[in-house]
Amino acid sequence: MPNPPQTVDLLILGAGWTSTFLIPLCKSRNIPYAATSRPGSPKPDTILFEYDPTSDDPNPYNVLPHAKTVVITFPIKVKGGSGRLVKLYEQTHASETRTGFIQLGSTGIWDGGPTLDGKPQSKWFDRHSPFNTSNDRAAAETKLLDLSPESHTTVLNLSGLWGGQRALKHWVGKVAPTKEVLKNKGSIHMIHGEDVSRAILAVHGNFEPAIGQRWILTDQRVYDWWDLASAWGETESKEKSQSEESGSNGDEGRGPQARWVRELMVETGVRALPRSPEQMVGRALDSREFWDTFKVEPVRARLE
Repeated sequence: MPNPPQTVDLLILGAGWTSTFLIPLCKSRNIPYAATSRPGSPKPDTILFEYDPTSDDPNPYNVLPHAKTVVITFPIKVKGGSGRLVKLYEQTHASETRTGFIQLGSTGIWDGGPTLDGKPQSKWFDRHSPFNTSNDRAAAETKLLDLSPESHTTVLNLSGLWGGQRALKHWVGKVAPTKEVLKNKGSIHMIHGEDVSRAILAVHGNFEPAIGQRWILTDQRVYDWWDLASAWGETESKEKSQSEESGSNGDEGRGPQARWVRELMVETGVRALPRSPEQMVGRALDSREFWDTFKVEPVRARLE
């Protein structure tokens, strides 16, 4: 970005996948924004900014504009890193109006998902439920929240992300390569990039109830891996191309997952899909409090 703005409403630290939805939404709502990318992998129309979680040098922050809200899209795992980022930004951007800081996190801290180790529990969790405090990412987020109310900070823990190039239907073959693996697959929670962006702007527009708070973001649904595997099969995109070329219905190209699910339903006494959250292996996440607090609702649900 040749001439970065001096002041914006929203500053996106890390122009990654989320920004592909957040930036167009800012444009459509006429919200002034700026985004950063690293010097080693620069992106068009971004400010080059290298975040070092161990450094107390304020100079790199001087290139950043004043912002009402700063969105931190990358994970912070270094002890003290969250506090350094907030304090160095505030030190170099003194203003009568406090900046709000939104850290994007993961709902994996509540189960044995990709963010932390352990076995999922078959129970309901909400944003007040205990989580794995020994996880580096979760610990850094807690330190960020501890800066409130002196600094205005909040954390949005996101469930599985989809949209754009991320299509869940293409994951079935990797997630369930065998019947035994599929047998142990239970719940999954998702949220579309557009709804992540709408949630960020909802907090940006009404930061007060978010200060010092951690939130869960899902599309308010609990999906069943058996249901998805049965409906989609292993290779949806390949199935489509094969059926178009052959003129067939494409059943031969869908993989064995639907058959495995049928067999598992008989073996385990499941009478219909999707299974209830109580029947599935793994957690069920309750994200109602976020959507009700900020008076918005997800618009991209059901993995359509």
